[in-house]
This record gives sequence, C-alpha cells and structure tokens, in this order.
Amino acid sequence: MTESGAAETKDLPAISERGAAAAPAASRRTSLLVTLVLGGLTAVPPLSMDMYLPALPEVTTALHSPAATVQLTLTTCLAGMALGQMIVGPMSDRWGRRRPLLVGMVIYVLATALCAVATNAELLIAFRLLQGLAGAAGIVIARAVVRDLYDGVAMARFFATLMLISGVAPVVAPLIGGQILQVTDWRGVFVVLTVVGVLLTLLVWRKLHETLPPERRHSGGLGQTLRTMRDLLADRAFSGYLLVGAFAFAALFAYISASPFVVQEIYGASPQVFSLLFGINSVGLVAVGQLNGKVLIGRVSLDKVLGIGLVLIAVAATGLLLMSSGVFGTVGLVPMAAGLFVLMSAMGLVMPSTNTQALLRTPHAAGSASALLGTSTFLLGSVASPLVGIAGERTAVPMAVVQLSCAVLALLCFLGMCRPWQRRGETTTGTAGERTRL
Repeated sequence: MTESGAAETKDLPAISERGAAAAPAASRRTSLLVTLVLGGLTAVPPLSMDMYLPALPEVTTALHSPAATVQLTLTTCLAGMALGQMIVGPMSDRWGRRRPLLVGMVIYVLATALCAVATNAELLIAFRLLQGLAGAAGIVIARAVVRDLYDGVAMARFFATLMLISGVAPVVAPLIGGQILQVTDWRGVFVVLTVVGVLLTLLVWRKLHETLPPERRHSGGLGQTLRTMRDLLADRAFSGYLLVGAFAFAALFAYISASPFVVQEIYGASPQVFSLLFGINSVGLVAVGQLNGKVLIGRVSLDKVLGIGLVLIAVAATGLLLMSSGVFGTVGLVPMAAGLFVLMSAMGLVMPSTNTQALLRTPHAAGSASALLGTSTFLLGSVASPLVGIAGERTAVPMAVVQLSCAVLALLCFLGMCRPWQRRGETTTGTAGERTRL
C-alpha cells in the first residue's frame, strides 16, 4: 500500500468549497458523517426498487396491466439511472460533487411523489424513468467522492463498508414494503420513498461538503467529456472490470425482477414471506461483503477474490437452471431459495472488487469513470429485467438462463480483458503512477 493511501486511511477530511482541509479531529468526525451520507446515497437504488417489489402483483391488478408491462416500471427506472449517471458524472467533474447532487435529489423527491399519484401504467413508467434519472446523482457522485478521498486498499475497504451501510436497504426495504401493503396500497410505498428522499436531501445539504477542489475540476465542455470517456474505454483492463461488474449486476437484477413472481406466483408465498426471503439473501450479501472487507482485502488479491465470486455466481446459476427446468424433478421453495442465496451473497465479493480495480485506474476523471461504471451496470440490468418474464409468470427457467448467461459472460470478460495473471496483482494508483499490491 502506498504512503498516500495509508495517510488517507487515517484521515479523510471533507474539503470545503475552497478546498481547505479540516483539522484532524474534525476530519475524523466528518469522515464518519461522510460515510453515513454516502451509504445513504448508494441505498437510493435498492430503496427505489426493492421496497416496491412486494407490490408488483398488486400493481398489475390495480392498473389493469399485464406483468410484463408492470415490470417495465423497474426497467425504465434502471434505464433512467443509467442515462442519468452519464449526465451527472461528467457534470460533477466540472462543477464539483455537491451542486449536481443536490439538484438531482430534489428532482428525485418530486418524481417519487408523482409516482404515488400515477393513474395508469404508462404514467407510472414515465415517472419511474424520471425518478431513475434523478436518483442516479446519488450513486454516481457517491463513487466519485470515494475516489476523491481514498486510494489503494483503503478504497477497497471503504467500498466494502459502503456495502454494509447500503446493504441494510435491500434487507429492510422489502420488509417495509410488505408491511406498508398491510395497511395501505402500493401508492403508500412511494409516499414513504418520498419522505426518505426528503430526509436524505436535507442530510446531504447539511452534512456533505465539497470533496473536489476547484483546481482539480475540468473546464472543458461536451467534446472533452466524450474524449475522456473514449480514453477510459480504450483502457482494456478498465473496460474489462466495467463489463464484469455490469454482467454480474445483470444476473443479480434478473433475480430482483423475477423473484416477486417466482416466489409468490409459482411457489405461492405471501408478500411477507417473499420479503423475509429477500431480506435473508440481502443479509448474505452484506455478510460476505464484510468478510471481504475485514478479512480478505489486504491479504488476498482483489482479482482472486473477484474470480472466486464469479465462479460462485456461475455455480449457483447452474443449480438454479437445473432445478427450475425439472432435472431434479419437482423442487420446492427451499432449494430454490438456497441457490438464490448463494448467488446474491457472492455479489459481496464481486462488486467492491470491480469498482475498486476500475476506479484505481482513473484518479483524473473519477466522475466520468463512475458514470461509465454505473451506466453499463444499469443498462445491462434493464435488459435483463424483461428477459426474465419472456416465458410468462409460471416458470423460473428464463430467470436462471439469464443469470447463467450473465455469469459466463462476466467470467469471459474477466479472463479475456482484465487478464489478472499479466499484472501479478499490481494496479496503477495515484497521479504519480505508484504501484500497490491488489
């Protein structure tokens, strides 16, 4: 680990608009607040989608729309988050992190409130698109802020910490959604999300200071932004980690999109049982992520951890396909839930590793790099969403096929583009091209 990375691990001060660092004691307090705020921002996507999942069957009935149409409310939200990151990420490299983030959060709150009053599926799809576009500001700028403050192993560990904080969201969101449906209808889910958005916006306004000083901002326009992104994508290893993370997330989102129908319609579980199973799977993701951050990072190379995670996802997806296609006869909910648990838990090894390895190569354009990472992830996720329902609501085979295909593609990108054996655990970090063992 580099000396600069060690220093950043000890003190990670928030930077004021003028770029002045706080005193050491204050910076430690600020770092804790920044950690909590960033965790909240990365929780916006799972809150926006997972709290809504138990209501999907009810929405199909209330709006008199088929399941495939209602699933588009997930797809458009994901597509909005993908496109929004491409807009907000470069903006944050030019104007700093704080102002674009606040604007995005305000629009997110308004869009979420509009979702609560949508009168048909078409309006709900449109409002979910706007919600995704605005909500993208939180997740893309959160990653950029992490790159502003951290380097090397410290950054990998911080991403694992963020997974702990943001991982609480998918654990509690379906549980909250299921309980909301006990006392009101699906519109109440969006009312709660609106309140959460307001509180998070206030927290960002009061507690999150600027982390990108003026001297590190880009002054170019659209042309420079496009050139920067072109140069990033020309880096084979960066593009490899980008695709690995995107395909892995697509496998995860195939589960997120299909599981309400698989668990509730095929296996007859109630919304509350579905929420409980989803929460258990999310606990697995958080637990493995913390094992990764506390035990593996710094002892085992990130590429080895990433490879293990990808193999586990492929094995779990293979098992799910065999069970859902009837190879083992009639299979109940418990074996299917076990396979989904392994698949989701393995994401705790994959996501921090891909983000860290990609961002380590891009200290000069963290916002643009974060935008490319997020956009590819959500675009592939939005493609996976409708594919899982292509054969209707009475079979889990499409979900398993999509998951296995994504797992295989992620492994191929890892081996063919990242080529970890060629770098022997070394990745360029810092503006001076220092080397650190990862």
